[in-house]
Formats: sequence, C-alpha cells, structure tokens
Amino acid sequence: MAKKSVIEREKKRQKLEQKYHLIRRSPKNEIRKAQSLSEKWEIQAKLEALPRNSAPTRLRRRCFSTGRPRANYRDFGFSRHILREMVHEGLLPGATRSSW
Repeated sequence: MAKKSVIEREKKRQKLEQKYHLIRRSPKNEIRKAQSLSEKWEIQAKLEALPRNSAPTRLRRRCFSTGRPRANYRDFGFSRHILREMVHEGLLPGATRSSW
C-alpha cells in the first residue's frame, strides 16, 4: 500500500491539472501560431508562471485499491497483483485465468 501522503499529493496534482487545463492549453496553441521567436518566448514565460504540478505530465496512474504506481492496467484501474487476485476469485466477468 502506498503512503497516504503520496496518494494525497497525487490527488492534489489531479485537482490542479483540472483547474489549469484550459489555461494551459490556450498558450500552447498560441505558441504554434506565433511567427517570431520573441513572441514564443513571451508566451512560454506565461506557461512557466503556472504551477508545476498543474502539468499533465506530472500525473501518475495509480492502482485504485492499493495506490501502487507501477504495473497498472488502464482498462481496469488496478495493478497486476490486484487484477490477478480478482480474476482468480471470479470478480471480473469475461476475464479468465491463464493456464499453459
């Protein structure tokens, strides 16, 4: 189980990303349309003024039940350990145990 402080930090980042999503998107479009290099630098300075944790690249996909940051399946939202346990218990319809 991940530390609660790490999970709370991730929730805070998600809220910031949602809050600044539109604000961050519009300067990026302006940078693409800008002709001169000085204009691009001015627009980039506006982007840099935004909080760092509002960037979508700072978000980390975590397991829904344990908070594990690695080996997550997007379709289910669980890590491989939890997903395997759920399949063995028959809690996921349509998923079968692998055997060879």
